[in-house]
Amino acid sequence: MSKIEESVDVAVPVRAAYNEWTQFEEFPQFMGGVDRIEQSTETRTHWETRIAGVRREFEAEIIEQHPDDSIAWSSTGRLLQAGVISFHHLGPEHTRVTLQMDYEPEGLTERTGDMLGIIRHRIKRDLEGFKQYVEAHGGARGWRGEISADPRL
Repeated sequence: MSKIEESVDVAVPVRAAYNEWTQFEEFPQFMGGVDRIEQSTETRTHWETRIAGVRREFEAEIIEQHPDDSIAWSSTGRLLQAGVISFHHLGPEHTRVTLQMDYEPEGLTERTGDMLGIIRHRIKRDLEGFKQYVEAHGGARGWRGEISADPRL
């Protein structure tokens, strides 16, 4: 299992950064490896990606979501991927966005790409793309619902 942690500081308030991140279907506008995302329910998304020549389709489930704080997800099915995006208040108009992700590369091409840091580099560029996007479009109305990993909460 490979682990990635990357951050980017954005010049928008936490609420704006969080709201923009909840617009999953907009990700292809700033994520180079994402061709399409379709959100079918509040917690379920379908992804179509192409990174380092490898095309993937998979489902992901949001397992925990706390407005202006974090969103955690896990893939479903065969692909092994899970992570959390968190939003840290740095000041009234500044937020640190941190992505932590675990994933299992499949096959020789993906394992080689992982060893060469291609996925880490792609994620770093995608976070920079988010920075540019949110600083230009930071007024989105996001989904403000709460999802708890513990159904009793």
